Amino acid sequence: MIAGTGPGDELVDIVDDDDRVLRTVPRRVMRAERLMHRAVFVAVEHPDGRLLVHRRSEAKDLWPGWWDLAVGGVVGAGETYDDAACRELAEEVGIAGIEPQPLGGGRYVDDTVALIGRCYRVVHAGPFAFADGEVVEARWLSRPELGAALATTRFLPDSLALLLPLL
Repeated sequence: MIAGTGPGDELVDIVDDDDRVLRTVPRRVMRAERLMHRAVFVAVEHPDGRLLVHRRSEAKDLWPGWWDLAVGGVVGAGETYDDAACRELAEEVGIAGIEPQPLGGGRYVDDTVALIGRCYRVVHAGPFAFADGEVVEARWLSRPELGAALATTRFLPDSLALLLPLL
């Protein structure tokens, strides 16, 4: 992000259904017009198989306060998916120097968002640092605990649609 600007000023590449860049706009325009953009989703798994889930800050521009299966977010203008995955890991949970394993991806569109996402996985036991303020709470969940949480708690629908089937 450029010094003196907010998250809404970050530049985002708008893409077509074939993931070709059409133009670049500020993030706030992308959100307001629900434009197709790129995003990354990174599952953080403990060596024992548990999944790190986290609750998003109330300051997030999309689904504030909801729980998420993935570290990740919007790919910046000119940024590769792989670079964005590494950046998001460092910013959101303090993991650096580990290459996330690609899992696949796809398109997700609903009434709120339109994106092409790539999914990744890292195995890391922590500790974690939540320095950027986007994550306000995190916990490890086993697969049965995750199933129970999904039945009672609001999780981000794009992560559920794109990442969960790959885990």
